[in-house]
Amino acid sequence: MSRIGRLPVAIPAGVEVNIDGSTVTVKGPKGTLSRQFSSSMLIEKEGAAITVKRPDDQKQNRALHGLSRSLLANMVTGVNDGFKKELEVNGVGYRAQKQGNQLILNVGYSHQVIVNETDDVKVEVPAPNRIIVSGIDKQKVGQFAAELREKRPPEPYKGKGIKYANEVIRRKEGKSGKGK
Repeated sequence: MSRIGRLPVAIPAGVEVNIDGSTVTVKGPKGTLSRQFSSSMLIEKEGAAITVKRPDDQKQNRALHGLSRSLLANMVTGVNDGFKKELEVNGVGYRAQKQGNQLILNVGYSHQVIVNETDDVKVEVPAPNRIIVSGIDKQKVGQFAAELREKRPPEPYKGKGIKYANEVIRRKEGKSGKGK
């Protein structure tokens, strides 16, 4: 049995879960999420918890069991608390600023990089070198943060670029500088 799949997902107060066949809709204080799950997974609401069961031990069903439970748990957490990723902008002259619903990045190019905020994902810039990406859908928050990081990934010599706040950059030494 899957260690993750067999755990029930607790439903906190203020969160409403509707199960309609293989479609699950979760409504909470931060918003509403809906997802279509595999029809082979048996999703049941038991009191203040949701359980996911699989019909048999086929490889496909074993793989979907833990995945379905994790997706459900992320939906419940998202509508209740939300998700956020923090990014840091490192480098001389590198900075971020927000104008309306646009994020403007100065990251060493000859032009400014402009990224539009989406409806699902909100961007905050509390300092010129910090960006906070937040939202209720974990996948969309992570994807948006990864796309921002891709605009100027950190380089290994000086560490310049956009990196996650908890990311550690492996540094290289560079040239030895020994002349003849």
